[in-house]
Amino acid sequence: MSQSASANVSSPVVSSDMKQLAADVLARALKAGATDAEAVVYEGDEFSALVRLGQVETLKESGSRAVGLRVFIGQRVASTSSSDFSDESIARLVDGAVTLAKITSEDPFAGLPEAHEFGQTCAPDGGDLKLYFDDVNEQPPAERIEVARRCEAAAMAYDTRIQNSGGSEFETATSHKILMNSRGFWGEYRRSYCGFSVSPIAVDEKGGMQRNYWYSSSRTTKKLESPEEVGEEAARRTLRRLGARRVKTQKAPVVFSPEISKSIMGNIFSAAEGDAIYRNASFFAGMLGEQVAGHNITVVDDGTMVLDGIGGFGTSPFDGEGLPTRRTVLVERGILTNYVMNTYTARKLGLRSTGNASRGLAGNPGIGAHNFYLEPGTETPEEIILDVQSGLYVTEVMGFGVNLVTGDYSQGASGMWIENGEIAYPVEEITIAGNLKDMYKNIVAIGNDLVFRGASAAPTIRVEGMMIAGS
Repeated sequence: MSQSASANVSSPVVSSDMKQLAADVLARALKAGATDAEAVVYEGDEFSALVRLGQVETLKESGSRAVGLRVFIGQRVASTSSSDFSDESIARLVDGAVTLAKITSEDPFAGLPEAHEFGQTCAPDGGDLKLYFDDVNEQPPAERIEVARRCEAAAMAYDTRIQNSGGSEFETATSHKILMNSRGFWGEYRRSYCGFSVSPIAVDEKGGMQRNYWYSSSRTTKKLESPEEVGEEAARRTLRRLGARRVKTQKAPVVFSPEISKSIMGNIFSAAEGDAIYRNASFFAGMLGEQVAGHNITVVDDGTMVLDGIGGFGTSPFDGEGLPTRRTVLVERGILTNYVMNTYTARKLGLRSTGNASRGLAGNPGIGAHNFYLEPGTETPEEIILDVQSGLYVTEVMGFGVNLVTGDYSQGASGMWIENGEIAYPVEEITIAGNLKDMYKNIVAIGNDLVFRGASAAPTIRVEGMMIAGS
């Protein structure tokens, strides 16, 4: 069992050399009695501007720097972190970690990966993973605010029923991370992000109100979509919800939009996590090599992805422990082929890490996805809907109704009702239910509309025979 402590007192940075700071922290930890140590140094900058009804409501700019230390004394482990880089604070950081490690209990599975396991991944062409673009920080704040204004104005002008707005927000973030340990590994990478969104509010003739949103995001401003296109799409998504009604309780096919299908498929990652497997807290426990989904289902987690010259939102050269990221197929044609693990869970299961360690500043590494997706099919979303005589097209779900131990699934939902292959009317205040073990085997159609707007993605899917609880 490990313990952690952290200090959150800010002070001026003594040294801008992040690599030297990491090396100094490691040297001090080993001198203080640690048999192994790992240091993370992080710095980042964030900007956000919220425009509502044309006026700037909030404007935020912030920067942060921090250092995290994990130490081992044999098989005892502890961690500390601090945002204070002064010599006195670093001394407290090291002393706190070593002191904590001495009083924790031993864990036979604790420890850094073996030296030969460390490494870094390059792009498929051998080049840079393209995670950082300078233009994110070069764009003046006034231009960012104007993008948000244009996006909101386009939504408001789209239809007279759009009468209010939850606002339009423009965000940027950049970060720089260094990981170094006592077994000879050190690596670093920088990331950039920019994006904007808008949330229009529509009112129907009876006074009923509906809200929706849309957004664009990228690692570079050059790949952001037009503010007008995003605003108009947000307006369309909002307007189609007006006049929503309930439907009768029934069993029917359910079509999930890409925004929802990615969460349905994301449960596969959670169910395949090594910690859930060794705790026997997943319906995938003991299922490696078994059929867990239809033959049309292939699910991938890829930490090396570069699309159109830009690294994916979940791409990085190494994971939270310094192991090279990789492409892992979790489910191949319906067969569960891999669990996802960090070093600790891999040791517990007698397997090897899949390079999925996720690392904050303090605490032991967790398990995190990289670019996680369901491979697309060949049908268009329109063709999938056309094949439904009577069923539900889900555009939003609410609640936390997923039990990964049993696979039971139940969530509040809203969307559009399908009649004779066409969208008929909006629906809300319904619940959809099933069991993931059955749902994954009953996906009868997969769309060709796989688009990465974040680190996880899935195309439109159609699931047969789900229970829809309404009026």
